[in-house]
Amino acid sequence: MTRDPLWSALGLVAPLNARVSGGLPEQGINGVSIDTRTLKQDDLFVAIRGENSDGHDYVRAAFEKGAAAAVVDEAHAQGLMGEGPLYVVKDTLAALEGLGRAARARSKARIVAVTGSVGKTTTKELLRAVLSGVGKTHASVASYNNHWGVPLSLARMPATARYGVFEIGMNHPGEITPLVGMVQPHVAIITRIAPVHLEHFASIEAIADAKAEIFSGLVKGGVAVLNRDDAQFERLNNAARESQARFVLSFGESEGAEARLLSCHVIGEKSRVTARALGRDLGYTIGAPGRHVALNSLAVLLAARAVGLDFEATARGFAAFAPPSGRGQREVLRAPDGEFILIDESYNANPASMQAALDLLGEASGVRRIAVLGDMLELGPQAEYLHAAHVADIERNGIDLVFAAGPLMRALYDAIPPSRRGAYAPSADALEPYVVDGLRAGDVVMIKGSHGSRMGSIVTALRKHFTVNIDAPAQG
Repeated sequence: MTRDPLWSALGLVAPLNARVSGGLPEQGINGVSIDTRTLKQDDLFVAIRGENSDGHDYVRAAFEKGAAAAVVDEAHAQGLMGEGPLYVVKDTLAALEGLGRAARARSKARIVAVTGSVGKTTTKELLRAVLSGVGKTHASVASYNNHWGVPLSLARMPATARYGVFEIGMNHPGEITPLVGMVQPHVAIITRIAPVHLEHFASIEAIADAKAEIFSGLVKGGVAVLNRDDAQFERLNNAARESQARFVLSFGESEGAEARLLSCHVIGEKSRVTARALGRDLGYTIGAPGRHVALNSLAVLLAARAVGLDFEATARGFAAFAPPSGRGQREVLRAPDGEFILIDESYNANPASMQAALDLLGEASGVRRIAVLGDMLELGPQAEYLHAAHVADIERNGIDLVFAAGPLMRALYDAIPPSRRGAYAPSADALEPYVVDGLRAGDVVMIKGSHGSRMGSIVTALRKHFTVNIDAPAQG
């Protein structure tokens, strides 16, 4: 049985605003790609020009890997004639945006958009797990939440999808407005406001205002979902009520929240949650540990209800959730003297997510709790202070040993008592041998830092140096 193509060859011409060179592809388009490393047979390759590379340099490689056609700009069209079917456009990013808007226009799916300083991807993946259990669900992969990631995710949405979930991010004011204008969600979630990207914002209030741009794209009669525990709640609430939202709902531990967390118990790799949502008491298990995950699940309860799910179906779906790569994945590694647990939080970091990760480590049971921490970036003039402030989290959670990498994380390393210092190095690569040599059986080690700190290299080094025990549950 053959599936319907994502896009017909002729149906691409208008959305891309393209002229055709080399003839139309004979087959339909089954996917959209901007990266030849992940391109699949019969994909449409869009040659995006990035900061470090130009996709036009990879068009030939795309066809060699089986691309059905490529989108290229006029400046490169002549030189690529004969390689394969080309959709020639003035600007390839603008063409991708046009394709994304066309995908949204043809879709009958109920759409949820998620933003926030922390928890965007986890909340998006919780929604994917829940909605996939009841209907065909399309969700953005990884953290495709920027100026090319959002239109690419939209362009990949099948016309037959019943639900769509999109993550929307920003580094500067004004970035969310055009992205959410493409997505046009029925539900918009803001997970939490935290001091992130402070290099580009004058205050935490300015960050809240930038995140509130997500309400500008809500369809008329849509639903806004906010964190009632957040210090910026009233500011966000006012912005939501000035939008086209028909309902503004809140979640958190505060008494006034429409979805309220009553308790959360971490049991190994899972969280057992009790909550009250719109007057109904619920109990459910999430396939990942942590109070921060439980709080994000409350936003999902409200969003899923807004797109038609009952609470029971949503609660059942949480069990299928698994943390995305680099965001809390646990595994057991085998050292010569026995096993230890690795918690991979290496994808990204900011002060709020760092505190949540240290709290999660504090709930783990092991002979020693060990934190391996890299710089949190884009924090502006307060960066050293914000790093050093985590000494309170280290103490409160009983972290036994801290390994630190990077010039900013030096501030925290110097602030902790000498008895808790494992080792310091100026980079993740330089810290690797100290971490490898410093671990032993019974440890629980958590690795976290901003993406640019490259703490994932230490995760890779541990997996190479120690044996991964795929059979053992990570019960730390």
